[in-house]
Amino acid sequence: MADIFDYVIIGSGAGGGVLADRLTEDPVTSVCVLEAGPLDSNPWIHMPAGFIKTLVNPDVSWQFSTEPTANTGGRRIPTVQGRVLGGSTSINGMIYNRGQPNDQNSWAQRGNRGWGYEDCLPYFKRSEKRIGMADDSRGTVGPMPVTDMDWFHPISEAFVEGCVAAGIPRARDYNSGDQAGVGYFQRIIQGNRRMGVARARLRPAMGRDNLSVRPNARATRLIFEGRRCVGVEYRAAPDAPPVEVRARREVIVSAGTANSARLLQISGIGPAGLLDKLGVAPVHVLPGVGENLRDHYASRFVMRARPGTITLNELSRGWRLMRELANWALKRPTILATAPSHVFVFWKSFEGLDEPDLQCVFTPGSYKPGKTYVLDDYPGVSAGAWQHRPESTGFVRARSSNAWENPEIQPNYLSHEMDRRVHIAGLRLMRRLLAQPQLARFLEGETIPGADVQSDDELLDFARANGTTTYHLIGTCRMGPATDPMAVVDDRLHVHGLEGLRVVDASIMPSMTSANTMATTMMIGEKAADMIRGR
Repeated sequence: MADIFDYVIIGSGAGGGVLADRLTEDPVTSVCVLEAGPLDSNPWIHMPAGFIKTLVNPDVSWQFSTEPTANTGGRRIPTVQGRVLGGSTSINGMIYNRGQPNDQNSWAQRGNRGWGYEDCLPYFKRSEKRIGMADDSRGTVGPMPVTDMDWFHPISEAFVEGCVAAGIPRARDYNSGDQAGVGYFQRIIQGNRRMGVARARLRPAMGRDNLSVRPNARATRLIFEGRRCVGVEYRAAPDAPPVEVRARREVIVSAGTANSARLLQISGIGPAGLLDKLGVAPVHVLPGVGENLRDHYASRFVMRARPGTITLNELSRGWRLMRELANWALKRPTILATAPSHVFVFWKSFEGLDEPDLQCVFTPGSYKPGKTYVLDDYPGVSAGAWQHRPESTGFVRARSSNAWENPEIQPNYLSHEMDRRVHIAGLRLMRRLLAQPQLARFLEGETIPGADVQSDDELLDFARANGTTTYHLIGTCRMGPATDPMAVVDDRLHVHGLEGLRVVDASIMPSMTSANTMATTMMIGEKAADMIRGR
């Protein structure tokens, strides 16, 4: 006989984990969380620099990749997502970035009532515990610590000074609603340890009798009685027996942008042609399920540092690494407790724009071409850029009804002309900033792509051949009114045309945010909790 809870949540990441914590604050509300991966016991999760290990570890991450196109040089691009307690917040780059107010305002303008910036701001604030400078726009008593950088490199400070000399102001607090400028990232690190949703939200909540967290429980299909979702079937392995868990009130899909769309599709919710191809009996035809996929596409320059300059590349080896390990253990500032990107630049690709449309990053270290965060053998720095709100859209489609077969993921990077123009402008901006005289005493010359790459066509060819995902997938279950034929959920996050089923994760975002997606997804989880509780 199936176990029964008030709510069953599929996924324990930034949306589902936050939601589970809030719902179980009410001791009479029972919640079951199904997490496809293990508990967060891998030690590399908790050391911030350990993301280099977890990104390539299939034990704690979905090793997805995109489909090749001419705009990626015929390459498949790894687009890893978290598959562990805490979801992607347990393996990501830990950057805390809320974006611009117009991110949410544009959602409201699409007919999503209650999703303007002023509506969402209380939920941003409720989720965070800002440690450091804060004004009324920031939360200071929430469960998620948000801290400032405490380890700095002279090259990073020279880069900031160069940006200021080039006319880009130092940003006071880019998460306050005024994003433009240059400065150091805020992050979810405290006491030299990652503070993802698992550590900050779920671990404390798991002490409650009304929360059941089931790891290694991969959802294989949603269970319906008529048009009402009443439960979930899951398995621990492909050959393991199926287990059912039932929901008195609702099933909530929070499996992430790729997996939420895939689970709906293999459960009979999606475009008619795809369901027919999968051999899945339709429960409800919704053509937008899996469509509207967007992601940030980044390209990075590498500069060789002058002989004798010590960058992250050298600090991560030999006796210097031993010193950093000691600092980490003693909770002193160290490279092992920093985010992979140190300095941000939020700026405009073209004069006359009202607000930044570019995010640029700088790190006093560099990585080998074609390798996932493998440091160079020579001293170097890297700087990248991507467009805030890409126009290019793609899709996620299940390849079969088998939950163990990875879906087809096609973001269609750089397919829109505007994206190509903005991307090239971002690269030109980064090159100009790296050439500022403040950096001259540290840097020797550009190694990637090299000084011979100059024209727009050459820069675009470089981006196509070398660009990467930023792991910011959104949009495949987009929120919109019933009059929107491609909307999947309404502004209460109910799946259109069905009962007892919501989606609560980054997949509901109608458009891309001007930010890394974690902070906004946590806000969505907070807001969904109040919707479900009728507040």
